[in-house]
Formats: sequence, structure tokens, C-alpha cells
Amino acid sequence: MIPAHEDFRGSYPFAPHHTSAPGFEMHYVDEGSGPVLLCLHGEPTWGYLFRDLIRRLSSTHRVIVPDHMGFGKSETPATRSYRLQDHVDNIEAFVLDLDLDHITLVMHDFGGPVGMGLAARHPERIARVVAVNAPTPFGQDDLARVLTANAAESPWFRWIARAQRDGSLEHILNRLDFNILSTLKLNGFENNAIITDTWIRAYAAAFPTPDDCRGALGWAQGFATGAHIFETPTPAARAKLAATPALAIWGTADQTLGSAHFLPLFRSAFPRGRTSELPNAGHYSLEDAPETIATLITEFLAP
Repeated sequence: MIPAHEDFRGSYPFAPHHTSAPGFEMHYVDEGSGPVLLCLHGEPTWGYLFRDLIRRLSSTHRVIVPDHMGFGKSETPATRSYRLQDHVDNIEAFVLDLDLDHITLVMHDFGGPVGMGLAARHPERIARVVAVNAPTPFGQDDLARVLTANAAESPWFRWIARAQRDGSLEHILNRLDFNILSTLKLNGFENNAIITDTWIRAYAAAFPTPDDCRGALGWAQGFATGAHIFETPTPAARAKLAATPALAIWGTADQTLGSAHFLPLFRSAFPRGRTSELPNAGHYSLEDAPETIATLITEFLAP
């Protein structure tokens, strides 16, 4: 867990907030005022991924960025399983504790299934959805086929499956303090100019010991063992979300989540949704194209 006061040479200068509502100390950033943007990160990142978006959008919106259990500045309890359903439980408790409403979800990577799980449980609280290289599973008939097809092509998911079989997954992901850069590169980003000592330290700092790697390991193991349970929305929730304004932004150089698989999944959930493909951005498109993504989201949020 990263110390609450750590700002990584001023690159993450936001005041820390905490809640114990999910059953552990969950850290979050809460900047600005106005309509709520709830930003949900994925694997193996944390709120740092949204630092540029916080700076750009907090002048007009209340930007809330929690760190999932086992990531960033949040606690890594030893008694939890770190499966998708745990993270959905956590974000639901978080949203209810803060009584967030009229939420624009901004999701990346596994923040997508977590956010869509929240939407399935509380569709009335969701005003808009933005998926940035984030799957949007929402009871689609072809969900299992899409996940299987993507996993067969993705270097990250192929490696997870192989490492689980040969027993090396835990050993490797328990050393994210050492191999964070190679893990991020395997998932894919295009702009090597972002790599600085501070940047690497910011992403590695969440994982100083094997005990601190439970979140990243648990998420990967969940896929390798089929332990993640995707929330099933009611017909009413599906209808409500289908009419909700939605935007998918996809770095098409993504090596982990292929646009050919997941943009159709997005269109199935959000038939009126917009899509924007970024050919020079990868999986961590918020690192590759922060200004472009902020502009696209700002335009989408405009009245």
C-alpha cells in the first residue's frame, strides 16, 4: 500500500480521502464539484492512471477516483479473494456510503466489469458511461464467446493461463515491485517517452512485498481459474442502460483487449453509444493519449 501522503514528485498532488465502508480502508481522490465522474482503474494500475483527467476535468466536475482493494493507496486485506464479485461489492458499498448519484462512469480495464456490475445493481444511479479500453459485460448472449476469443489472441491472457498451469503465476506477480514495467509493456502502451523513474516508482510502489500483490495476483488468478462472476442485469436494468448516453474510447494498439472483440460488445449494451478509436494508443491509452481522451470526454459531457 502506498503511503497516503506520497505524491510522486508532485505528479499526484491530490488530497487523500478514506472510507472503511467496503470493510477495509479504501483510498480515493475527490476533486472539484459538480456532476460526478467516478473513475475506475484496472490491472495492475491505480488512481495514478487518471491523474491527467483529474486535473483537466475537476474544474467542471466532481472527479472521484477510488483505488480498488489491493491497489494503490488502498488496503490489501489478507482475508478477501479479489475476485470480480468482491470488487463489485466494494464499489457498491463505496457509492452508497458517499451517496453518489447521476454518476458518469469512466472505466479502464477491469474497471469496466466492476462499473458494469455497479450499473446492474443500481442502474438508477448511472447517468453516463465512458469505457476507455474497458470491457462492458452486461448480460450479452455472446459474452462468453467474446471473452474466450480475446483470451486466445491476447499475450497477457495467454501468459496468465500458461503461468497458472506451470505454477509460475504467483511467483512472478508477487514481484511486481521488480517487474512492473514488463507487466505494463506486456499489456501494452505505445508512448515510451512517459517512462521516467518517477513514473515507474508510482506504479511499482503499490507492490513492495508479496503480501501487497494479492490484488494483482487475485485478479489474474480469477481469470485463469474461471472464478470471476459477472453481474447479471435485470431486463429493466438492460433497458435503462441501453438508453443511457455512452462513449467507448479505444486505443486500437491494445494487446490485451482487442477492439474487434470489445467494441461490438459495447455496441450491444449501448446501441446508441458513440465510439472513438485511437490508432496510436495501446491498452493504457490514458497514458498514451491523455489530452485526446480528456477532449473526447469533455465533448461527450457537454450539455
